[in-house]
Amino acid sequence: MSRFEHAGDGMTFAEHLTEVRYRFLVVAASLGVLGVLSFIFYPEILHFLQRPYCHASPTRCNFLVTNPLDGLSLRVKIAFYGGLFFSLPVALWQSWRFITPGLKARERRYAVPFVTGSVVVFAAGVAVAYFSFAHAIEFLQAVGGKSLISYYNPVQYLSLILLMMFVFGLTFEFPVVLIALELAGVVTPRQLLRAWRYALIAITITSAVITPSGDPFSMMALAIPMTIFYFTAIAVGKLCKR
Repeated sequence: MSRFEHAGDGMTFAEHLTEVRYRFLVVAASLGVLGVLSFIFYPEILHFLQRPYCHASPTRCNFLVTNPLDGLSLRVKIAFYGGLFFSLPVALWQSWRFITPGLKARERRYAVPFVTGSVVVFAAGVAVAYFSFAHAIEFLQAVGGKSLISYYNPVQYLSLILLMMFVFGLTFEFPVVLIALELAGVVTPRQLLRAWRYALIAITITSAVITPSGDPFSMMALAIPMTIFYFTAIAVGKLCKR
């Protein structure tokens, strides 16, 4: 038996490398295919991402392009980020399929809920960011004053809304990480419950710092769900420990 052989699944180190390459190629292929589809359906995706802007400025929500290459740059960005977003479930599934053979029976039982939960909460974070972005624009326009006429550059607008969606989606993984730490024995539900005051302060400060738009509405849209997730993770941790 090779010294690199996995004790749980009987695979050698070389076989693990082969499987990693296979999983990586599957994810890369899905990213490429979904990226091409995002490139093809660029008008529909751009219209979808433009809606918060039109909601904040119903009478004037056209983009201003000053560089001949902005249109191409925008379409390529949408294709790239669209491929990343839509291939996320495939990446998580392939990761789960790779680590499953090395898990114990009890750990495998939690694998599917964790992968599913990760996808669901990430999508929820993206949705919250999307629907709160119109309020963020309204706030930023109000701060600028009525003397300013807003015509946004589409590349800059896209970068901001996608960054906000990514940050919210990633931050919404917070309860999944907490539950994993509880199951691993790193922290206990009782310890988390005792530290709830410090957690709320940390959540508030973190929400204020990482919110890309910097407006109070988006900050609250991030802080409130994270607070709910914190106590939900404690409850789930207690149930899993029974």
